[in-house]
Amino acid sequence: KRASLRLAMAGALDGIRVIDQTQVMAGPFASMLLADMGADVIKVEPPEGEHARHVGLEAAPGVGPAFLAVNRGKKGLTLDLKQPEGVAVLKRLVATADVLVENYRPGVAARLGVDYDTLAAVNPRLIYCSVSGFGQTGPYASRGGYDLIPQGMAGIMSATGSADGPPVKVGVPIADLGAGLFALLGILAALRARRITGRGQRVDTSLYEAALALSAWEATEYWYTGEIPKRLGTAHRLNAPYQAFRASDGHFTVGAANPKLWPIFAGLIGRPELTQDPRFKGVGDRVENRPALEKEIEVATSKETRAHWLAKCEAAGIPAGPIYRVPEALADPQAQARGMVQELVHPQAGRVKALGNPVKLSRSPATLRAAAPLLGADTDTLLAGLGYAASDIASLRARKIT
Repeated sequence: KRASLRLAMAGALDGIRVIDQTQVMAGPFASMLLADMGADVIKVEPPEGEHARHVGLEAAPGVGPAFLAVNRGKKGLTLDLKQPEGVAVLKRLVATADVLVENYRPGVAARLGVDYDTLAAVNPRLIYCSVSGFGQTGPYASRGGYDLIPQGMAGIMSATGSADGPPVKVGVPIADLGAGLFALLGILAALRARRITGRGQRVDTSLYEAALALSAWEATEYWYTGEIPKRLGTAHRLNAPYQAFRASDGHFTVGAANPKLWPIFAGLIGRPELTQDPRFKGVGDRVENRPALEKEIEVATSKETRAHWLAKCEAAGIPAGPIYRVPEALADPQAQARGMVQELVHPQAGRVKALGNPVKLSRSPATLRAAAPLLGADTDTLLAGLGYAASDIASLRARKIT
């Protein structure tokens, strides 16, 4: 019972130590989620801090919103890995760790002497996760990869936007965030495997592969039809009606594609005859004739408000929703009820908003424990925990190693 209570209070990953040597988005996002689940995550930064600290309007000196967004719940350690003494400190830290996450361009870690083979020799149980633009192998491995580039190369941009418009980037950094989630999946799988084998391993994922993996519908459409997926706006590739429709005061989304919901929706909008139209009888017919179907539906929906149609759809059991801007999305009662908007206190920036963790565990729930750390906030404490004397720590700082 005591163990169960401790796990519930500390989180599902209590006792797992993670070294976070990442910056910007994908890697920090993965390690932040580990921290939410109770892992002891140590953010290792160069003495000047990582790039994201200085991106955008700073909430406080060295505390940019981009950094706050994906670094909550971590401890802060500064370390210059370009100096041998800095690498020596990291190796001592690695000996105490379960996981290391890095997002150097392939080859950089080896040049610094902090690559997988080197650190696995220090700690054979270490799970070493690399998140890069294109992965550790292949002809593009040495390329840098910001979110925009893999979105284009994976076909996402070619399939996003209106039918008669140019290619469009997904509004959120889907390749970055996807890579972070796949890194998290790999780390958890490797932790499970280690329980059986007793050994760690390398986890290798990339923004490019994440973008490709998230293109499941588009790849399937091409493989099974031979047709290149086209831009469809808000519509679905395999179902209809499943998209946004125009109301008198804006747009709303509807998912009424299956054989049960389609006739209910057609009746709801006062167009029951559409179900008998040969162009719209089956799902395949509706997908093939989607532009005509959209026009017919909007003849009705454009005459009433968004609220009118949403109320009718809810009463009829048809999935539907408003199209929010970000402030409306954050203020929605469901977002509030699910704890998806929280507030943390930062020692310099004061009270800061944070998105909640989307995974709810009944026995060991995720917890947002603290805001992102100040640069090097825990350096002295962490070094002391590794056995460094106060004089040693002062010497490392004087030589700008920490």
